[in-house]
Amino acid sequence: MKQYDKVQEAVGFLKPYNAASATTGVVLGSGLGNFVQEIKVDQEVRYEDIPHFPVSTVEGHSGKLIFGSIAGKPIIAMSGRFHYYEGYTPEEVVFPIRVLKFLGVQTLFISNAAGGVGENFQVGDLMIITDHISFAAPNPLLGKNDERFGPRFADMSEPYKKSLITRAKFIAAEQGITLREGVYFGVTGPTFETRAEYKLIQLVGAHAVGMSTVQEVIAASHMSMDVFAMSVITDIGVREEENTITHEEVLQAAKEAEPKFTTIFRELIRTL
Repeated sequence: MKQYDKVQEAVGFLKPYNAASATTGVVLGSGLGNFVQEIKVDQEVRYEDIPHFPVSTVEGHSGKLIFGSIAGKPIIAMSGRFHYYEGYTPEEVVFPIRVLKFLGVQTLFISNAAGGVGENFQVGDLMIITDHISFAAPNPLLGKNDERFGPRFADMSEPYKKSLITRAKFIAAEQGITLREGVYFGVTGPTFETRAEYKLIQLVGAHAVGMSTVQEVIAASHMSMDVFAMSVITDIGVREEENTITHEEVLQAAKEAEPKFTTIFRELIRTL
């Protein structure tokens, strides 16, 4: 069965849950699952119950699709996402993004936990993603193109919607929240980067590095969706002292930054 047919089967199963005709989707990354407490939940569907849906295997990802509203706006939230390093193909990683599009989602909010390589970045910083570098992550559009999803050669000149970035910066200023902004470098994982890799990533012009997001954004851009993405800086890659990084520390840093992250996403959704 082709991916398009699988998507349509999943969409057919999920349509009854989307009675509010949500046009906004949210993808929650590592340690950011508590954002769902802000959502007025109408329905929850476990990933394993959805036809052809992958199932998350990562700690910090609960694995359910939530239909509800936030700030009075109907949304569909992915509590848990899928990664190439889990053994999924790029096509499987972006399958839920395709499903969201065909359910009617036009604006997609994406979050992730990332390592900071920008000058003066600190653990707990929030970074608006203004662009990304994806050479290190396999492109999900490889192979025969299905025009029902989008064109053969997808335009990537504005993968992150500038108008949404402008609004987010205004909201942050109003709320007294300091925001960073920069380029996200996508890697496959699951290993954290070596010191030499961190330095290379910094040299090529990136400000943060992570194991998700770029494939999802490529698929969203392919289908002409508007994307806003933000990283929580959970560790610092380039520093002189001896240091190691654990997934537990990443989750803890994300948890501490979550209130600020939640405020930005909630108020930004309110403006839609």
